[in-house]
Amino acid sequence: MKKVLLGLSSLCLVAFTSCKEDATSKIKAENVAVAAERDATANDFAVLTFDKTEHDFGEIEEGTPVETVFTYTNTGKTPLVISDIKSTCGCTVPQDWSKEPLAPGESDKFTVKFNGKGKNAVSKTVTVTANTEKGKEPVKIKAFIKPDPNKPATATPQLKVQ
Repeated sequence: MKKVLLGLSSLCLVAFTSCKEDATSKIKAENVAVAAERDATANDFAVLTFDKTEHDFGEIEEGTPVETVFTYTNTGKTPLVISDIKSTCGCTVPQDWSKEPLAPGESDKFTVKFNGKGKNAVSKTVTVTANTEKGKEPVKIKAFIKPDPNKPATATPQLKVQ
């Protein structure tokens, strides 16, 4: 047992004294500068700023298609990349957006088409997925759907009383 303990002690002594070179002498100044620059910009995100975050179509007749345009600007310090734009349902279709990077200070737009389906007050959310800090930025559309006056009225079932 003494031999094992003595052997382990010797091994530890050799391991700790064999590294005579100072670790700080291995650090290169140019690597420190590159790392500092990378770390300084690591928290810079593109910032997506909309001209409006909600559009109200007002009163529309049921089945009347309408559309609006959302304009946005990259107010951040890095290029903005929009990877996807989706709506909460198939009745609302976002289209015509660019997947090319948008430089800081530049603006672009996308169209949202709504088919006018629904009854009374309707609200839909369109979510923009981009390289912003939150990653997803919502915009909304809303409308009040009036019944189509040319649509035949459906008969309400009569209850029979016995």
